[in-house]
Amino acid sequence: MSGTRWLDDDQQRSWRSYVEGSALLVDVRDRRLRSRHHLSLADFEILMRLSEAPGGRMRMADLAELSYYSRSRLSHTVSRLEARRLVRRGDDADDKRGVVASLTRTGQALLVEAAKDNVETVREHFVDLLSPADLETIGRAFRTVAAKIHEAAGE
Repeated sequence: MSGTRWLDDDQQRSWRSYVEGSALLVDVRDRRLRSRHHLSLADFEILMRLSEAPGGRMRMADLAELSYYSRSRLSHTVSRLEARRLVRRGDDADDKRGVVASLTRTGQALLVEAAKDNVETVREHFVDLLSPADLETIGRAFRTVAAKIHEAAGE
């Protein structure tokens, strides 16, 4: 293929290390949240996003956008969280067509415990393994990646 800019050996090694390491980190976080708190990583992310929103409430459409889920996948996940009384859904007072998800007290309490374990996992398998300079480099690199992808998507 002419015009294809193949990765050199160092680039290929770095790329594959990123793919493997990031997949393993996501997996270990998900497994620990499931085993210790009966939450998937997706559940945890939704609870976290709601906890960071004013009043612990967010429109479902906004939550879907922030969590990178389709509306149908988000709706299914929120239904599971509702069944456990971690989240409550209701009409949006400002927009009758919209639906708002709210974090319950039970959800907040579980999130506090799960967040403690999650940060321990992130420290053990990522932050504490890296020098401050390496951590800053990774953060800067992925801010650049995210900005480019958002720009390409017109966001």
